[in-house]
Amino acid sequence: MTEKATFGAGCFWGIEAAFRQVPGVVSTAVGYMGGATEEPSYRQVCSGRTGHAEVVQVEYDPERLSYDEVLAVFWDNHDPTTLNRQGPDMGTQYRSAVFFHDEAQAAAARRSIEQLEATRRFRRPIVTEVTPASTFWLAEDYHQQYLEKRGLSTCRI
Repeated sequence: MTEKATFGAGCFWGIEAAFRQVPGVVSTAVGYMGGATEEPSYRQVCSGRTGHAEVVQVEYDPERLSYDEVLAVFWDNHDPTTLNRQGPDMGTQYRSAVFFHDEAQAAAARRSIEQLEATRRFRRPIVTEVTPASTFWLAEDYHQQYLEKRGLSTCRI
């Protein structure tokens, strides 16, 4: 039995590539979540008017990988202190977000933020939103495993 985790961490290409390298991750898909438009396109999401974030949805084996470990990959692969921005990408579609699928994930995400704040790992406050998962809209096929298709394995900020 697998579980799902969904994250917004800026451009979805890099975070997807990072998760695909983690043992225990069964599959990944990039798409859009958190907005009001039905079946949004990349062009619509990039306009910033749909309310969606670019996200990666991770399917993982909880026997091999805990949700806390999944969260650690998320924190390690983006800057959770920049509001609506990752690197050169700006807008609400690039926000840092944990879209939780159950209350256990919500609690783990909030606890993780508290722990990171206590350790002062980041110089600025964490602005990551923790919000219930909503409909996941799969991004266009050319976005799936985008970096791998181009012979690249990461896209770090």
